[in-house]
Amino acid sequence: MDPSMLGSLELAYLGDAVIELMVRERLVSQSIAGVGKLNELSRKYVKASNQSQAIQNILPLLSEKESDVYRRARNNSKISSPKSATTAEYRSATGLEALFAYLYLSGQTKRLNNLFEIAYKDVLQNEKIQNQG
Repeated sequence: MDPSMLGSLELAYLGDAVIELMVRERLVSQSIAGVGKLNELSRKYVKASNQSQAIQNILPLLSEKESDVYRRARNNSKISSPKSATTAEYRSATGLEALFAYLYLSGQTKRLNNLFEIAYKDVLQNEKIQNQG
């Protein structure tokens, strides 16, 4: 599928699933027991406020095309925010999801994984601390 054929909100919709899959794969690979615990930990990645912080960690690293994908989704006029996040956070999260879908669909898996690691460095660091304790 050609990502340029999709609208920014369709990319964000798919990107939500891409992030969810990456998170679940990471958590399951850590041999964390219990679906309840897995769900609790996954919320740290998929919550709009945390996604908004994640995109801030990678914005300076984005190429011009990646920045365009992010901005188009973030600025889409049809976005409405949930009660659990501010409008700005939700818009930023939507941009992150669109970016990750774009990278996924264009086959840039290495870039996607690299940006994921950097975007969620704070969450990943907290996971390491919790797993050591």
